[in-house]
Amino acid sequence: MTAEELSDSLGKRFGEKIQAKTEFRGETSYTIAPSGLREIAKFCRDELSFNYLLDITSIDNFSEEPRFEIIYHLYSMSHAVHLRLKLKVPEEVGAIDTVSDIWPTANWHEREIYDMMGIKFNGHPDLRRILMWDGYPYYPLRKDFPLEGLPSEMPDVAFTKVTPMEGGPFVTVPSTATSKDREPRARPPDL
Repeated sequence: MTAEELSDSLGKRFGEKIQAKTEFRGETSYTIAPSGLREIAKFCRDELSFNYLLDITSIDNFSEEPRFEIIYHLYSMSHAVHLRLKLKVPEEVGAIDTVSDIWPTANWHEREIYDMMGIKFNGHPDLRRILMWDGYPYYPLRKDFPLEGLPSEMPDVAFTKVTPMEGGPFVTVPSTATSKDREPRARPPDL
């Protein structure tokens, strides 16, 4: 089965739930309605042989509506074809259905998106923070999260006050040096 045949069968089956189709460099992306995610995901896995979930990514389109976008990167090992499923999530909704029972690798990807962006996944078996500590009140990958961080009320855990921008742990010093030499961990402690 070719990439065109795979995408055509998806388009014929879910025409009303597909909002847009994009072709770029031989790869197909479908923008779908969030309500059709589970049905389309199961069809992609069972009928079209997209048996490998490469990644799930999220985008914060701050000041646009809908604010968030979730992208599922799929691969069919038997047909050597890539496919992307995109869905837009309004900020007030803030939750979509999990696909962790369809592709088990989605478990940690969904946890990371929840932890960094604050988007919840309905039906997820263990939706808790994966990178930040429990009780951390912010979502660091949202575009409204300041680069210098935010103060925390949790003593002895990471930073308890706002990190200074100049010479901070994640900020390089402006210079003509190479990236390797500007990297904060490469600088001597007296700088």
